[in-house]
Amino acid sequence: MNTAPDLAMPAAIAATDQTKAAAAPRIKLQSHGFAIDHPDQELGERLMADTLGVADREAMHGIIRQLVKASVSGESPDEVNLSFMISMVKSIKPRDSIEAMLVAQMVSVHVMAMRCAHHLANADDLAQHDSAARALGRLARTFPAQIEALNRYRSHGEPAITVQNVSVGDGGKAIVGNVTQHARVIVSDKDPASEARKAPKGSGSRRRRDSADAKR
Repeated sequence: MNTAPDLAMPAAIAATDQTKAAAAPRIKLQSHGFAIDHPDQELGERLMADTLGVADREAMHGIIRQLVKASVSGESPDEVNLSFMISMVKSIKPRDSIEAMLVAQMVSVHVMAMRCAHHLANADDLAQHDSAARALGRLARTFPAQIEALNRYRSHGEPAITVQNVSVGDGGKAIVGNVTQHARVIVSDKDPASEARKAPKGSGSRRRRDSADAKR
């Protein structure tokens, strides 16, 4: 069964949706640099820019150059390693230039951490073992910090406070679900009834005497 196309959707929007849904093109490393492997150069650059989360050609080429340098294995860039890094960037879906730079750092740190893990596993002496172990430890601590930074940036720096195990007495009201609060919150665990019992004795009788004197 053939269905008529939706003529209400602008052609530009439809083309953009198809572009974002398409797979990112591969990067071919060359002796003088790199090239986007796509039959349509303009479409290939647009696809790669969408993958990296950048807005223009200059930013796209800058991020790719940095990823190429980070992909070096031995003494030369590794095309397979680079394809993996770009695939990871695509899966994280950076949405602007800040996220593009941070995600590029994240995948680079991961690659370097795994490289250090390889050196650690193949260390020939104690000095190499200690050097690789220290580098791996620093990179392993950096990666979750980058994830936290990305999550904080995406949530506009507003940490959510989740309140759990709330006890509500008679006549009280409770909110069921997660509570997000961005203002200063003061919570007291003191029972008002127990506070009343702790009040100095005689305060009630003094108030009654004052009231009686006022009536006279």
